[in-house]
Order: sequence, then C-alpha cells, then structure tokens
Amino acid sequence: MPVAAQPSSEVWTTIAWDGNNSLLAVDLHFKRIARHSDILGIIIPDDMPKIVFNKLAKLSIPGEIEVNDDQAPFLVKLIIDFESQISLSSRINKIWPTKPLEAISMMAPNLELPILGTKNGAWQYYIDAREQAAIHGADIALLFLDNFLIDGDKCTPIILDHDGVAYHPKNTDGALDSITLEQIKEGIEISGIPVRGAKISLDMLFRASEMIVLGSGLGVCSLGKIDGRKIGNPKGKLYKAAKETWIQRLKSGWLGFDDLEG
Repeated sequence: MPVAAQPSSEVWTTIAWDGNNSLLAVDLHFKRIARHSDILGIIIPDDMPKIVFNKLAKLSIPGEIEVNDDQAPFLVKLIIDFESQISLSSRINKIWPTKPLEAISMMAPNLELPILGTKNGAWQYYIDAREQAAIHGADIALLFLDNFLIDGDKCTPIILDHDGVAYHPKNTDGALDSITLEQIKEGIEISGIPVRGAKISLDMLFRASEMIVLGSGLGVCSLGKIDGRKIGNPKGKLYKAAKETWIQRLKSGWLGFDDLEG
C-alpha cells in the first residue's frame, strides 16, 4: 500500500473561504485538526494558524462565484502531512440542487476506531463512494457499518425521529465530528428540536419524519430518498431550522488571523 493511502499519512479539513482573508469557523477546524492529529500520530506545528493564514494570503481566487447566499463561495483544503508540512488548495464551491437529494447506501471503509472518525490519509474510499453515487444517478453516498448509519461521503446525516429529537451518528461510533453541526446545533435546539448523537438503525431511518445532510460545501440540504426509498417528508421543520441558522452563520461566522489572536 502506498504511503499516501495510509491513514497516518495526513490529517486534513475543508474550510469555507470568503475569497479574501477570512475562513468560516476556522477556530473549530483547528481544534478538530488537533484532535484528529493526536489520534493519527501527526505533529501539528505550534504556529499552524499563522502558517495557514500566510498561505491563504497567497492563494488566488479559483474562479467566479457560482453559488447563492446559502452556500460558501469558495473552499480551502488544509492538509498537514506526516512530516508536519502544511499545504492549502482552493476551489470554487459547487452548486447543490434545491430539490431533496437522493442517496445510495454503501459499506463504511474497513478502518478501526477511532481512526474511522478522523479526516485521515486513507480518504480514497470516500472519493470512490462519491463516484459510485454519481454512477447510480444519486447525489451522495451514505455509509453504513453493521446496519447502522455512520457517515456520508461528503456530509453529516441527521434524522428527525418520530419522538421529535434530531439524531446524528456519533464520533465514537466512527462518524466524523461535524464542524457544520457544531455551528448550527444551538440554533436547531432554540427552534425546539433537541439534537443528540445516537446509533441510527435502518428502522429509525425508515420511520424518520425527515432527514437532512450537512457539510462545509453543501451547507444544509434536504434528503428525500435512500436507494430509491422515500425518507419522511423532505424540507420540514428540521430543514428549515438548520437552514436558517446556517445562513446566519454565513453572515457572521467568518474569522481572520487577528480574530484568533484576540
């Protein structure tokens, strides 16, 4: 197996970028990088924030903005490799459909815990899952482990159960700890919907009132079908609460280097 395919070859994260000198919730991304690097055995430079923002200042705009105000205009991928070298690359954010998304189900990658719940170097499986979704005419792939929903290929899935609670897969079970969810959880709960981590079984999925998916790029999207089977009633109260909070974050959650220093 090539070094690049080893989980411990790198730790990374994808951050929303305004095209200038600010990144969305970059403080939370840095904290997650630190957590995941500890698991993967990668040493993070003490001056990581300074290095990142110095590199950010040298990035060129990758193209014209294509998205609306419910998505970030650009994305920056931050990688720290096993030699503690930091690299940044930018891209235009893609437009996601306004209609409810469709998903296919796939098995989660064969990685041990807690590595399974990290942004690690063995991410090719998720890229392949994304390609399989496109081949099958779906928007995303959802990943399952022992018949429990673990993650998405580029998103965090959340269901609204019939008990009125919004459930998401837990990091301790192999799900990625979502920065987007961390930003909007309080807003969802203020709307009257408790948010909890849980083991999400197939039965819970198929009885769910609705389902959404979250990510730095796609923002908040409603999900309508898995493997052709309808899931709840799309674009309900969970979607509306999450979307409203996310749009507010896109207005107020940008941070520059001086904001971190303060």
